[in-house]
Amino acid sequence: MSAKQGPLAGVRVVEFAGIGPGPHAALLLADLGADVVRVQRAGLLPKEGRVADPQQRGRTIIEANLKDPDDVETVMSLLERADVLIEGFRPGVMERLGFGPDDVAARNPRVVYARMTGWGQHGPLAESAGHDINYISLTGVLHAIGRADERPVPPLNMVGDFGGGSMFLVFGILAALIERQTSGQGQVIDAAMVDGTLALSHMIWGFRGQGLWTDDRASNLLDTGKAFYDTYETADGKFFAVGSIEPQFYAELLRILELDPADLPAQVDPAGQETLRKIFADRFKTRTRDEWAELFVGTDACASPVLTFAEAGDNAHLAARGSLIEVDGVQQHAPAPRFSRTPAGTPTAPPRTATDPATIWP
Repeated sequence: MSAKQGPLAGVRVVEFAGIGPGPHAALLLADLGADVVRVQRAGLLPKEGRVADPQQRGRTIIEANLKDPDDVETVMSLLERADVLIEGFRPGVMERLGFGPDDVAARNPRVVYARMTGWGQHGPLAESAGHDINYISLTGVLHAIGRADERPVPPLNMVGDFGGGSMFLVFGILAALIERQTSGQGQVIDAAMVDGTLALSHMIWGFRGQGLWTDDRASNLLDTGKAFYDTYETADGKFFAVGSIEPQFYAELLRILELDPADLPAQVDPAGQETLRKIFADRFKTRTRDEWAELFVGTDACASPVLTFAEAGDNAHLAARGSLIEVDGVQQHAPAPRFSRTPAGTPTAPPRTATDPATIWP
């Protein structure tokens, strides 16, 4: 990254190596200009001929044995000059290593100490292992995703790990950095994926409170319970996404599908949804996905082709925005969001060699 360019230039981050949302949070901070040093044990650097982990782009890596007093002191000396610490171990691990919040605050009370876990730092499950699917299962979110009378479908690991996890960790870090401008003090952030997932699902909880959402899967507005918010197979076995919620957008959908609303059940009539769904399904089967895409271009029908990851790389809109870039031979997202005065630079490739700690932040 060119001279650590971006709105977070000058912010120093020490990341204790982990998996999933911790490294993703560090990547997002590095993308926006933060100087991120990843601390990991020896033997984890990519072998010759192997693709380096893209989640480690934009970093400096040092190797350390956190049970070696000399290495502990080396890392602690970096923390004395750091703004942020990121760790994703189970509760108590950092304390046992000598890097607990009190240990670090004694050397640098300004450090924002960011802790990323699935269950949080306290509660009956705090010490338990888990993955994205487990965290979202306990919040009600997983139950809501899937077809009626079928098993819930995991939405990859985007809701718990990254939506409810790393994004809320970054949100907490930035909030704590702003508060530090007033207090001069760091603080501990307890970012739990269960908490973040619940925050992401706020609208659904609100719908429930208003009597507008039930626990019956695929019976609600956004869970394929309505024919105008669903996906449909096209003539070539591909799919089209329809999200024509508002009446004016729904009218556009019907116009392009060449359907007369007078011949159809009312848009939101619960009793008419299966009839509408069959009519839409039959109509979408008459053309290929790309033929429908041409017809919907430039309209407000809120209908779009369902692309694979490979196809997304060639999408004209994403290409025009430069939303996907290549780093170290791997296609991946460009830094987001965009900034007018302090734009992010181009992320550097994931390191393949470790850096001498003595050369960092001298």
